[in-house]
Amino acid sequence: MRAFIGLVAGLTISLLLTALVGENPILVLQVIVRSAVGSFDDLALTLFYSTSLIFTGLAVAMAFRAGLFNIGAEGQLSISALALAALAPQVAGWSPLLFLPLALITTVCAGFLWGLIPGWIRAYRGGHEVVVTMMLNFVAAGIVNYFVVGTLRDPESQSPETLPLPENLLLRAYDPLQKSLPDSPLNSTFLLALLCCFGLWFMLRSSRFGFHLRALSGNPVAAATQGIDIRKLQLWAMALSGAFASGVALNEILGNSGKLKLGFSADFGFVGIAVALLARNHPMAIIPSAILFGILTKGTGDLDIETESITRDFTRIMQAVIILSISVASFIDWPRFRNSEVKK
Repeated sequence: MRAFIGLVAGLTISLLLTALVGENPILVLQVIVRSAVGSFDDLALTLFYSTSLIFTGLAVAMAFRAGLFNIGAEGQLSISALALAALAPQVAGWSPLLFLPLALITTVCAGFLWGLIPGWIRAYRGGHEVVVTMMLNFVAAGIVNYFVVGTLRDPESQSPETLPLPENLLLRAYDPLQKSLPDSPLNSTFLLALLCCFGLWFMLRSSRFGFHLRALSGNPVAAATQGIDIRKLQLWAMALSGAFASGVALNEILGNSGKLKLGFSADFGFVGIAVALLARNHPMAIIPSAILFGILTKGTGDLDIETESITRDFTRIMQAVIILSISVASFIDWPRFRNSEVKK
């Protein structure tokens, strides 16, 4: 309920800000909704963006479950994308039946290992995960830049991008969902994201590992007293967080472009923080939360055309205001607030 109040307040404040530059807030809202879900292709593109946000929302939520704050999903998804793109020179002539398992293993392992680094530093060296993951984002960006403009760069392209994967290995060559939507990049990675939400929910609810995570997030002192290995949980939580973030690489590269382009991520790693906050870190609630932010990402794209003073960059303002509103609403002691109002 607190997150919902923060969401409504954030949307309201964001739309009211448009009035300060002379735009009609109702018109802006209509443009966003029409652009995001006005047609079947618009909806499919919204779900494509939502797929990446589901993965990063799960990455943030996974860390939160262990009492950690992972703001390194952007770096984790970038390293995963680099690992997937690095396969391009090696897999010419491969069958999709051989390539798909290799792509999944390579991408997930890259994200897992990049998440393992801050997990180990936090668990066994005492480094704060916020600082470590923030710095690793810059390290990941530097590594990706080095390879994209260097050894992996496509010599036939004027843009900084890697060699493309063979067309027959991309999902659109055999993915039934993408074949049914040839004008949209939506692919079966969306179904994989939904499966990951259900899998994490089931694991947290029914497994011993999930029980230990719930105990750790509820009361770390009591969890340690009962013999739960907190360090091991923190290590695994951050590593799994990176593995979830790697799904963005599958969606963006294997399901769409077929290559790694600099700046391919629309800050999915950072928006995933808002997705997880709105969902209260519940794996199943991440689905509608990610779709909402997918609507904002897709819907604001037409503001350049439909309005005079607002551009697509307005989505960053909306996301920032919503994040702040949700954060404030989450920390307000609503029962005490209502009691103070009654006394007045």
